Amino acid sequence: MRLATVNDRLVLVSEDAQTCVPAQSVSLLAALRGGSYAPDGDALALDPAQCAAPLPVSHTFLDGSAYVNHVDLVRRARGAEMPERFWTDPLMYQGCAVFEAPNAPILADPAWGTDFEAELAVITGDVPCGASPEEGAAAIRFVTVLNDISLRALIPDELSKGFGFVQSKPPSACAPFAVSPEALPGWDGARLHGTMCIDLNGKPFGRVQTGEGMTFDFGQLVAHAAKTRALPAGTVIGSGTVSNRDAQGGPGQPVADGGLGYACIAEQRTVETLAHGGPRTPFLTEGDQVTIWFEDTEGNRPFGDISQTVKHRAGHD
Repeated sequence: MRLATVNDRLVLVSEDAQTCVPAQSVSLLAALRGGSYAPDGDALALDPAQCAAPLPVSHTFLDGSAYVNHVDLVRRARGAEMPERFWTDPLMYQGCAVFEAPNAPILADPAWGTDFEAELAVITGDVPCGASPEEGAAAIRFVTVLNDISLRALIPDELSKGFGFVQSKPPSACAPFAVSPEALPGWDGARLHGTMCIDLNGKPFGRVQTGEGMTFDFGQLVAHAAKTRALPAGTVIGSGTVSNRDAQGGPGQPVADGGLGYACIAEQRTVETLAHGGPRTPFLTEGDQVTIWFEDTEGNRPFGDISQTVKHRAGHD
């Protein structure tokens, strides 16, 4: 099953993504709460550019860091050591539960160090408090792709307060489609295997493998989130930035140098610093174009594309 939200209405998307049919439930959240996904109307032409996020507003967004290589690299960039326990105990923060459309502009202040982060996310049904990883995986109803925007220049000061992200994590943009796990050929029950593709200004920036280097699978992330609370249907849990090491265990190489590249600018800047003594790739500036999509193991794009242009935030010089 593949779903989208068009004109504030939940729709079922055809296999070729050319048409859609309204669902009986008006929203994905209503369907997850016991409504119906059954069709309710005639087929209509579908333009992915008219799609909102499949779940435009949730009640809970919890973003993890399943790819610990990413955590290691971005902490190196700000001179912070990575505790050994990060390999056994997932990082997770509570983010903004409003999700932007796949073509929404990225509003940026030049001083904020605006970065994209390409990641997978799952949408759950009800999850009981204290759920096991197996129960967590069984509660996953849909998978999608996020661009989790990070304002890198704001993060160090905010984290130094010891109370987590707020200003440095604005709303994420979401791919146009959410897909049920059984419809994804690379889904193994808790991980999705395939390629996360990122282009920056029309050039390949990342071709990272989502099934590789995922220290914590989605079942473990859901269980971590549910340790002391029940998760209501419609909870969104992100994987964190997809990140791969190279064959020698190093941080990998940019696409331009024959590597898989990266799913965020911060990782490439860290590698440039290690190799050259300083970063060479700037953070996002006005007019930059970021395109993110996932290719499954059969070469398809089941979630559609996120395509965003950076715009100067009004009122800030």
